[in-house]
Amino acid sequence: MPTRDDCLQLDARDTLAPLRDAFELPPGVVYLDGNSLGARPKSAAARAAQVVQREWGEGLIRSWNTAGWFALPRRLGDRLAPLIGAGANEVLVTDTTSVNLFKLLAAMLRLQARRDARRRVIVAERGNFPTDLHIAQGLIAMLQQGHELRLVDSAEGIPAALGDDVAVLMLTQVDYRTGALHDMSTLTRLAHEHGVLMLWDLAHSAGALPVDLRGAGADGAVGCTYKYLNGGPGAPAFLWLAPRWHGEFESPLSGWWGHAEPFAMEPQYRPDPGVGRFLCGTQAIVSQALVECGLEVFERTDMAAVRHKSLALTDLFIALVEQRCAAHPLTLITPREHTRRGSQVSWQHPQGYAVMQALIHRGVIGDYREPGILRFGFTPLYTRFIDVWDAVEALRAVLDGEEWKQERFQTRSAVT
Repeated sequence: MPTRDDCLQLDARDTLAPLRDAFELPPGVVYLDGNSLGARPKSAAARAAQVVQREWGEGLIRSWNTAGWFALPRRLGDRLAPLIGAGANEVLVTDTTSVNLFKLLAAMLRLQARRDARRRVIVAERGNFPTDLHIAQGLIAMLQQGHELRLVDSAEGIPAALGDDVAVLMLTQVDYRTGALHDMSTLTRLAHEHGVLMLWDLAHSAGALPVDLRGAGADGAVGCTYKYLNGGPGAPAFLWLAPRWHGEFESPLSGWWGHAEPFAMEPQYRPDPGVGRFLCGTQAIVSQALVECGLEVFERTDMAAVRHKSLALTDLFIALVEQRCAAHPLTLITPREHTRRGSQVSWQHPQGYAVMQALIHRGVIGDYREPGILRFGFTPLYTRFIDVWDAVEALRAVLDGEEWKQERFQTRSAVT
């Protein structure tokens, strides 16, 4: 059985350990919720002050040019691209994940309608993150052209669902509840064999594990920057489009920033020739600027090292919980196999919400998802092995002492 000293020794040998100093982490807290909101890079406060005080306060409107505001969505996209297996001029940091998903999904349906009018079905998993399904439902209702959202209960059901009427396969690479990891290359190839376009949501994989969109042959992808990429609460999302589609896909939100020459002020829309056509309105510069702080930390390491530590952290957490909390009704719902696991571990407990609230009260911050799921995210840039030990000790104390039974831990908050 691993000991506390073993964890300290693992930290002493950890090549990523110096990166923890790049983040502001409150004392006395073990933060295991980076899969929902990443910790703040220390440089973010100074960067925000620079944008607000100097670039906005002194530069005023001149900063669209002098401070590089106008190019920011593309510049950030180029810095993010290596983390997801993309190239230059293929990624934009802009809007929200939901809005970007709407844009790409609508473009894919439009393209497929031109190629084969029978293809009006979107295939997705029933357990996908709700916003993905809601966006698809809203788009279908708006189009009123006989489109359908076909839901499968697991990856095993995908092959049978890919009939001649399917336009798009829309999947999240890492399941937000369980942390289960899809095989991107295999499923993308399967989709293409059936004439289906492949759209990936990378919200729980970008910055957590190596992603190779180009290598997998994917068609489009979206994701957020405020989880493992540490861009800040509500930070702009990203959108990737395979270069082969840059001149083919048409954005349904044809705003002026997606125009080939926005300041030509032409009354007729003329799209940017590349991925820039998926920009829409004026960008949120202050929040975009903070995304760069998180991306800068990743440039001090590589995703292979991040993945290696992620798997070591999650292996240790699973082993310790099973050893030290064996007397309690905890059910592991995260795959044990490395090839099928993201960077989180989820346990089900009959009183999951109250257990998580009691754990947070002890200074170990994870989060809760229905039904009864305790969700723990492991961010290798700043999570230590000793944090894993301390988190399990706190969980054992909460369960052994039945602390979760206290009334204050039973009341639901708006955000869980």
